[in-house]
Amino acid sequence: MGKKTSKQEAHYNQARASLQQAISWYSGFRRHGNSPPGDRLQATVKKDLQYLQSALDKLDRRAIRISTFGLVSCGKSSLINALLEEEVVATGPLHGVTQSLTILQWNPFPEDGLAVELIDTPGLDEVAGEARATMAREIAQKSDLILFVVAGDITKTEYEALCELRSTQKPLILVFNKVDLYPDSDRQKIYRQLQQLNAERSRGSLEDLITTQEIVMVAAQPQPIQVRVESADGTVETSWENPEPQIEELHQTICHILQQEGKSLLALNALVQGRDAEANIARKTVELRQTEAEQIINKYARYKAIAVAANPVIFLDLVGGFVADLALIRSLSKLYGLPITTYEAGNLLRRIVASSGGLLLGEVGSSLFLGVGKSGAILSSGFDSTGAIAAYLGTATAQGAIAGYGTYVVGRVAQIYLEQGCTWGEMGASTLIKEILDRVEPNTIMYRLRQELLG
Repeated sequence: MGKKTSKQEAHYNQARASLQQAISWYSGFRRHGNSPPGDRLQATVKKDLQYLQSALDKLDRRAIRISTFGLVSCGKSSLINALLEEEVVATGPLHGVTQSLTILQWNPFPEDGLAVELIDTPGLDEVAGEARATMAREIAQKSDLILFVVAGDITKTEYEALCELRSTQKPLILVFNKVDLYPDSDRQKIYRQLQQLNAERSRGSLEDLITTQEIVMVAAQPQPIQVRVESADGTVETSWENPEPQIEELHQTICHILQQEGKSLLALNALVQGRDAEANIARKTVELRQTEAEQIINKYARYKAIAVAANPVIFLDLVGGFVADLALIRSLSKLYGLPITTYEAGNLLRRIVASSGGLLLGEVGSSLFLGVGKSGAILSSGFDSTGAIAAYLGTATAQGAIAGYGTYVVGRVAQIYLEQGCTWGEMGASTLIKEILDRVEPNTIMYRLRQELLG
């Protein structure tokens, strides 16, 4: 337990440091160099910066957020009351008692320093179509664990909602409530119902949606039962008693997750939230600064073409070209305000060479070939003849054009890498997500997320 606790604490601290680093970098956009962002760019990314800060605030509170979803009258509110062991959320026979989000505090393990926030949501069938999907997505993205509550046969609406929630890449438990009313129901029967719905929609393997290990059976508010009480004098009276909730299986499942993976799960979800926010900032920045980026790329392509064409030394052509491409990448990163060091810029350039290898190797080969021709024209005749000058100008022009186009390609590909690679630094969110998931143990709820998050 001690080793697992220390590993979870390490994940928590890494996630917190990563988010602090991201907020420090993007807040105020101090690292845009001589291209400070305008009001439009700052307004465009404001919501994403707030999203980053909310992820850090949630970490600081050490708050695990568990959200409940389900149709009207499936027993979501009763389930939360049963977990809290008190009537906190209003329940009743009328549909739609829960009209808005309700956030309640639960503290099953005060010694672990983790707080739990239980979220009660309106019935999914009270919200139609795209609005339902949007609501579910927004709530789920800020949750660490999802409880999807059903009661009775699973409907098509529930199945579609389950698919929508699974697509948010969050841990999910299917809670079959009111088992006292459905004594014949078990995990396999529920699973077969889902299989049938899955087959009708040709969704592929049902294992991608839910497994039998992710289904628990409860009776959050069992129906009252009639009891007969016989007095000493032989008279018999009848009364109604409310049985105790049957939620031991769910309680044990949640507690096991919190103890074994709570802080790591909190860290992972905060990093995912941070990664998505940073990716949005990068995408929006690249889009809004496209005109300025084009000007920088064209400028470096033009300068490189002129320099390579005018320079007679082959070695300096190659070295100068590499330095110019490296400087272009640095200029673009400053324009966008995206995190990159000189070392990372060098790595980025090597990745660009690998991805655009045919063209850029062609540039190097052409530089060598034409450079030899250019140098040969000088060495053989200097500039004493018209033919030598013509040969020099011809090879220099061709070499310069190829070099300039190579730099243009580097700039265009660099835009893509800068946008997609902003979370892959040493303490970047994507880097830490991969490190956590690479070391996660089988038979844990986080292990299920490996394929979904790493792809």
